[in-house]
Amino acid sequence: MKETASEIKIQELNEPFLKAHDVTLSVLREDLFHPLTGGNKWRKLKFNLQEAKDQGYGQLLTFGGAYSNHLVATAVSGKESGFKTIGIVRGEETFPLNRSLQIAADHDMQLHYVSRELYRNYRDISTHHQLQQQFGDCYILPEGGSNLLALKGCAEIIKDINLDFDVICVAVGTGATLAGIISALDDNQRALGICVLKNGAQVKTDINNWHADLKITNLNWELIEDYHFGGYAKSNAELKKFIEDFGTVHKIQIEPVYTGKLFFGIYDLIKHNFFSGGTRILAVHTGGLQYMQ
Repeated sequence: MKETASEIKIQELNEPFLKAHDVTLSVLREDLFHPLTGGNKWRKLKFNLQEAKDQGYGQLLTFGGAYSNHLVATAVSGKESGFKTIGIVRGEETFPLNRSLQIAADHDMQLHYVSRELYRNYRDISTHHQLQQQFGDCYILPEGGSNLLALKGCAEIIKDINLDFDVICVAVGTGATLAGIISALDDNQRALGICVLKNGAQVKTDINNWHADLKITNLNWELIEDYHFGGYAKSNAELKKFIEDFGTVHKIQIEPVYTGKLFFGIYDLIKHNFFSGGTRILAVHTGGLQYMQ
């Protein structure tokens, strides 16, 4: 598992559209750190894996859907760090495995499929003792790897950046990456989250709760809920065409679950003059490309 972002790459996008709206847009290429776990997932796992090791655990257990980037990252990083891994997968087992689950299985993750109802129960921290009884002693990571240690890892995104910016934008699922970024911002910077699922209210609640635990009072952030395209992993022809055109113009691969919606949202906001003239925008490419390869 990569321990440093010293080779971080920031790519500025150049096109007439951006110049016409008097903004600059650069991309933090977190996706390039690792062929399978590149992006925010290794950030969220970094301190969790250290904690698991410090506590003497030999295996990790976590949760995710059939296309979960987090399951892949846990399987790959866990194996690289010497852990056994267990993945609780929402839904029925289907063959052949999709690319995400196949990668997890190829890295020796034990996959256990459960109904949506049971999955919801397992995610509740009060049921974790049942998981310990069923699977043995294990370090339990929440869905998406999102906890206070994940925030600590994601805060390092800001610390590793050697670029002046006004607004940093990131796709938002559980909200942990955005919450970690917010915690490390300077007073003259702000964060913008593009929500990729419908339940933005719950995401806001979770972010505020994490910040309360850490005694963080930053208010320089906003969650935009207009670009989920119907919900998590939902898309349409407009989004797919945008992703294809973006890749052709900038030679950066994005996908329809997270980063496609992020950049679609940024471009639409620029189009509607959401950003004032001269704004320096930095977008975080959070990876999630392994199932498209």
